[in-house]
Amino acid sequence: MTDHASTHPIDPSVPPSGPGCVECTQTGSWWLHLRRCAACGHIGCCDDSLNTHATKHAEATGHPIIRSYEPGEDWFWDYRRQAFVGGPTLAPPLSHPEDQGVPGPTQRVPHDWERQLQQRG
Repeated sequence: MTDHASTHPIDPSVPPSGPGCVECTQTGSWWLHLRRCAACGHIGCCDDSLNTHATKHAEATGHPIIRSYEPGEDWFWDYRRQAFVGGPTLAPPLSHPEDQGVPGPTQRVPHDWERQLQQRG
């Protein structure tokens, strides 16, 4: 049996998994920016975040294409090609709520968040 996302890396009918990074929400962590898996709708944090869950999701699942989940951004990124690619309009919502904050979610962002990002290895 073939994984649908392997043959069709973008499924425009799948809604996002929620307003924030799935794994960060489960652990009580925070993120800088959010990315949406174009195959399954998984929301993960970007590579500039502490936990890089979007990339980890792509590596674990083989889902190669993400779309920004930030308000006002509509770009797609293909991990296989390491390049921006075009893509269709995805199922709404197209971004996290604007009042969620960046970084976010606001109530979980530590006061020294910039230092934490600079010190990560």
